[in-house]
Amino acid sequence: MENREIAEVLIEIADLLELQGANPFRVRAYRNGARTVADTSRPLAEMVEAGEDLTELPGIGKDLASYITELIETGESSVLEEAREKVPSSVRELMRIDGVGPKRAMLFYEELGVETVPELEEALEEGEVGQLPGFGPRSLERLRQGIEDYKRHTERFRLSDADRVVAPLLEYMGAAPGLVAVETAGSYRRRVETVGDIDLIVIGDPPEAIMDHFESYPEAARTEIAGPSRGTIVLKNGLHIDLRILPEESYGAALHYFIGSKAHNIAVRKLGIERGLKINEYGVFRVEGTTGGEDEAPDVGEKIGGAREEDIFEAVGMVWVPPELREDRGEIEAALEDDLPDLVVLDDIRGDLHMHSRWSDGEASIEEMARACAERGYEYMAITDHSVAVRVANGLDPKRLEEQWEEIDEVRKRVPEIEIFRGMEVDILPDGSLDLPDEYLDELDLVIVAVHSRMGLPEAEMTDRIIRGISHPAVDILAHPTGRLINRRNPYAVDLERVMEAARERGVALELNSNPARLDLSDVHLRRARELGVRVAVNTDAHRVANLDLMGYGIDQARRGWLEAEDLINSMGLPEFRRWLEREG
Repeated sequence: MENREIAEVLIEIADLLELQGANPFRVRAYRNGARTVADTSRPLAEMVEAGEDLTELPGIGKDLASYITELIETGESSVLEEAREKVPSSVRELMRIDGVGPKRAMLFYEELGVETVPELEEALEEGEVGQLPGFGPRSLERLRQGIEDYKRHTERFRLSDADRVVAPLLEYMGAAPGLVAVETAGSYRRRVETVGDIDLIVIGDPPEAIMDHFESYPEAARTEIAGPSRGTIVLKNGLHIDLRILPEESYGAALHYFIGSKAHNIAVRKLGIERGLKINEYGVFRVEGTTGGEDEAPDVGEKIGGAREEDIFEAVGMVWVPPELREDRGEIEAALEDDLPDLVVLDDIRGDLHMHSRWSDGEASIEEMARACAERGYEYMAITDHSVAVRVANGLDPKRLEEQWEEIDEVRKRVPEIEIFRGMEVDILPDGSLDLPDEYLDELDLVIVAVHSRMGLPEAEMTDRIIRGISHPAVDILAHPTGRLINRRNPYAVDLERVMEAARERGVALELNSNPARLDLSDVHLRRARELGVRVAVNTDAHRVANLDLMGYGIDQARRGWLEAEDLINSMGLPEFRRWLEREG
């Protein structure tokens, strides 16, 4: 059982307990435990099998450790089953509506028999909700609007979708009267693969004029909050935008606070308390005896910093931490020792090793892709069209592959400024064999293998299939290793730890697919690959020239996974990369 599955069970238990009105501390314990499990790079199943103490993990107490052990050993959770008996899990869906908390969700269920969003919408239209206590005309309208927002967008926004919203929003806010600075914060600034809302931090005066400008954004569907220093608008696509106007002397502290993550901020505040400091969004204050509690006055004591974000880190003895790492996954300890990784940047990339042309399902010619890669300053690239098994993508059989090689030879002469490798994205068939005869695999410069079919195989079968596939001596890279599509398709069942170990033993790199619909591998899995010494290839899987620009999303994800340039194969210069291709597994 993977950590992701364990975390999902703990989250479901927390949701069900919250719906039942359980002790908030108990609910929080499950949520914190789920987060710890999801963020732990080493498989907990492996730790249990080795007899290791799970309570050594942060946020995992004795009881929670026993529940996790039960889940791993039996595949079932008695706590979950008990919680499910008391309330249908479908009721949790109601809590995804803005303004519907546990109490209201249970009220709808117990008084109206409502379990789903469509049922709630029907009850609302028939006037049944209006008969419940606490539901006047304004509450009913807000509920109706919340349901509309839910129907419009029930998933978190992918990072690329958020980018398309943020760029024009920042340009618009830049014209606000009196504005001095505006920065993004929150999960968006940490470059998390999906975001629930966008946080903006602003310096400027007068704040009333800035807030009026914010409310007047043409893409805003409505305003939810418009106070002297805080505002919230909801865009036409359902995305919430939160704006906070801060004095310049608190700007850095506010930026740190609202970038998060919450767990990172709590850890930093604890360091502050140990030094007699209170750290919050207003600044750094010297207050002997502070508890750091929310009930304390926010600005009591001598203010010693907060205008710069660096003030926060310097106050607790840390070096500045890149936003992508602020998840309380070890960055606190590393920053205290000035031992943070030298994170990879886009300029480190020397080539893109996964792209498609018109020969299969791409939209550009080989020459167009080559010239576009050369314009981006790459030293090398690989054309990797699909093998014949992917018929829907017009996969190449051996005869067409030979014809493609002839075209590549011609393009090499016309575009000599970049090295073009002959590659292919070869399917790993259900039995683990590869979808291309050996004599052709041996003639390719670069072989990428991937799973595109029979994704519902049991975990053991899928794992064996992939390991057999990457065990072929011609294989260089395993593409999009878990097969996930963000907000659309869950990863297929696979023991990625075994796959990573096999890849390391065979000298095979794992791909970080930069397409924002994939971002496969995840940040946690990338961190584990680094720990195991598995090399990574950050590729775009481009199907048109514009897709080559998706490399930046892969770099964002790589940074969240603590990767340095030396962890990648396509950060190598051409001579070094040639030597890597000639390696023995």
